[in-house]
Amino acid sequence: MTARQPLVVVGDVLLDRDIDGASSRLAPDAPAPVVDVTDDRSRPGGAGLAAKLAARSGCSGRSGRDVVLVTALGDDPASEAVRRALHGVVRLVEIPLEGRLPEKTRVMASGRPLVRFDRGGGRPGQPGPEVREALAGARAVLVADYGRGTATAVRGLLADVARRVPLLWDPHPKGDSPVPGARLVTPNASEARALTSGEDRSLHACAVRGAQLAAEWRAAAVAVTLGARGALLARAGSDSPMLVPAPYRADGDPCGAGDCFAATAAAALADGGLPEEAVQRAVAEAAAFVAAGGAGNRTLWRTAPPADRPTAARPADPFELARSVQARGGTVVATGGCFDLLHAGHVGLLESARRIGDCLIVCVNSDASVTRLKGPGRPLTRAADRTRVLAGLGSVDAVAVFDEDSPVELLRRLRPDVWVKGGDYSVDALPEAATLQEWGGQALVLPYLDGRSTTALARRAARAAAPGPEYRP
Repeated sequence: MTARQPLVVVGDVLLDRDIDGASSRLAPDAPAPVVDVTDDRSRPGGAGLAAKLAARSGCSGRSGRDVVLVTALGDDPASEAVRRALHGVVRLVEIPLEGRLPEKTRVMASGRPLVRFDRGGGRPGQPGPEVREALAGARAVLVADYGRGTATAVRGLLADVARRVPLLWDPHPKGDSPVPGARLVTPNASEARALTSGEDRSLHACAVRGAQLAAEWRAAAVAVTLGARGALLARAGSDSPMLVPAPYRADGDPCGAGDCFAATAAAALADGGLPEEAVQRAVAEAAAFVAAGGAGNRTLWRTAPPADRPTAARPADPFELARSVQARGGTVVATGGCFDLLHAGHVGLLESARRIGDCLIVCVNSDASVTRLKGPGRPLTRAADRTRVLAGLGSVDAVAVFDEDSPVELLRRLRPDVWVKGGDYSVDALPEAATLQEWGGQALVLPYLDGRSTTALARRAARAAAPGPEYRP
């Protein structure tokens, strides 16, 4: 994106203030908690936060995106504080504000909101020619509508913009409806309920509301954000919504997560992404944003980018896991195999093995090892995919890949307490049994579900794929 084609954010800026402290007692004259203040800080909120996040290419800290913020500011101290905080971060195109900029003050006790005070509430005046010029040069537009009138003041210009470039509208029940032609609209679940009828909170109801709103607003798509569950993407007249789950559970302050979602999705649309791609990126970034502390994260307003963003939990290192479990007196269980096509027999074995000890490490043959053991055409699934599938099972704590025909050398490094195999083996016939005895470990055989094997599955698939008598080349 060039400086001549910025992402333009249009919307209502607020001044957010957090008063942090600890509370361990009640006031003597009323049953009210006493907060011993440890910190008091302010930052731009609403469209100001969305613009800040968009300038950092979403919420992960990568810089370099040119962003213009079209908003209403006045001569009051809160407006001046916003100007100072956004200086050098985004380019401001101001609409005159009649009255005071809205302020939201949260009192936090041990990281949890205790009470919030709202003050101010001016209204935007008439936009000048600078606003028209900024929108005419936009690569994409994000409307962060907080129901304070900025989107309404610019609505006539936005209707034309939506016909030319991607426009994302983040709505508010007290705000204006999105202009027709929006590429994506992003209400949260409670906003979608407020904008429609009914109190049903099921995923089906969210999908119906999303499709209904998309039709009503004549939007290409509506993404109903669901907090920790992710987001549901719906289109008018479609019975096939797409649920994008969060990559992991993010425990942190959710304040500003909606702005992060909208900013990331708008940046993705500006880069040429489809709504589906934009929502996937936005869900991942919003989870990382919450995990990093939300809008209250101090690094967000520093000049330098923050450290690496949180990512989905990485698979545990099998050797560190084994050492830590044994250090606290636990039992390390290991098993192994090709696991080329995971089936019910595998799952049953792994669940049984996990119940034996305090962790389960699966040793997986590499692709070259599987080919030597099973012959040409195997593996059917490459090692990276087999590892990912195994690591996703609740019974598996770590996965280790070995390149030899036998996991003996890997086991000597892991030194598990128990080695498990399934099937018709006897313990004496297990080639790993002697290795386990070197450090006092035990090899065990567990029952295996009959009739389940990768080879049998592959043969059935081949027969099903073979052309029948009616086939004509």
